[in-house]
Amino acid sequence: MLWSNTVFMYSFEAAMTRGRGSISNMPGRFTNTVTVFEPGEQGGAAQQSMQVGPAERPTRLHTQMCKSLLSRNQSPDIPFEQSINPYRGCEHGCVYCFARPTHSYLDFSPGQDFETEIICKDNAPAVLRRELARRGYQCRPVAIGTATDPYQPAERERKLTRQILEVLAEHRHPVSLITKGALVLRDLDLLAAMAQQGLATVAISVTTLDNRLKSRLEPRASAGSRRIAVMRALAEAGVPVTLLLAPVIPFINDHELEEIVAQSAAAGARSAGYVVLRLPHEVNPLWRQWLAVHYPQRAAKVMAVVNGLHGGRDYRSEWFTRQSGQGVWADLIAQRFEIALRRHGLVGERCSLRTDLFRRPAEEQLSLF
Repeated sequence: MLWSNTVFMYSFEAAMTRGRGSISNMPGRFTNTVTVFEPGEQGGAAQQSMQVGPAERPTRLHTQMCKSLLSRNQSPDIPFEQSINPYRGCEHGCVYCFARPTHSYLDFSPGQDFETEIICKDNAPAVLRRELARRGYQCRPVAIGTATDPYQPAERERKLTRQILEVLAEHRHPVSLITKGALVLRDLDLLAAMAQQGLATVAISVTTLDNRLKSRLEPRASAGSRRIAVMRALAEAGVPVTLLLAPVIPFINDHELEEIVAQSAAAGARSAGYVVLRLPHEVNPLWRQWLAVHYPQRAAKVMAVVNGLHGGRDYRSEWFTRQSGQGVWADLIAQRFEIALRRHGLVGERCSLRTDLFRRPAEEQLSLF
């Protein structure tokens, strides 16, 4: 495949783009032709697309009028049956994000395009209301933010997550949110009211409490200390909070596991879970580029353990092992996590949500006559 052969063609010298996680804008796995310009050559939009270097890359928001919004999940190792992602691409720029390869389907790069070319499903609230009104719809908790963050910077302008929550709250539909963004507190009025009815939970993803590491791993996400503060504010408002420690990366952030659990528990988290580093498709070479630039002396050791976690490969997608890994290191991480949970009184499962309060939109309209 082209992307696997071209990814290391780029020079790593002065390769970091300010505020971006990816080192390059490598082509996606479906790209057939790539134009690579020599230094100083003018290539217009194509040159900007393939640019690797210190220049700023602005974020561009694109409108998508979606035909459907609810995605169904049949994976037995994931604790939700349906999900919503208001945005495609994410400006937080987490270099390890497993959703990066989805940008290849849009003819964008999973690299810096994923962080700068953000697709906004601007008709999402109307589509959601239509889907909830269908006679055959069965109410099940919906997870928001399972791929890209619903509270990334674009949400300040578009307010899609807010509008989706308003629809769900209006019809008493259960929802769980997953985010790194402190912007979630803007919607505390909705979330607190829904939580009182057993209709809302929030999982806060925490990767590191080290701001220097955060600025490299996830440059435009909230600081780790800020996420702990968000947990506290949510918990004080009565919203059930879960810590999601993700990803656990050997020799990069795994030494913080116990401290992250401790601070999350002190902030009011009720439960916790973790995911080990996953490297599907283009995430693998993008991650290797990042390691080569930021931790060159540690890169081989990191990848050797990651390889061991996934049964001798950089990544394996089998259910039940893809998120926790296997082998000695996986067992060690699991034991450390379990001990930390017991020490701080946390449990490994999130609280359940009610589905019996759901009121179908069409039924409410008919009741007016």
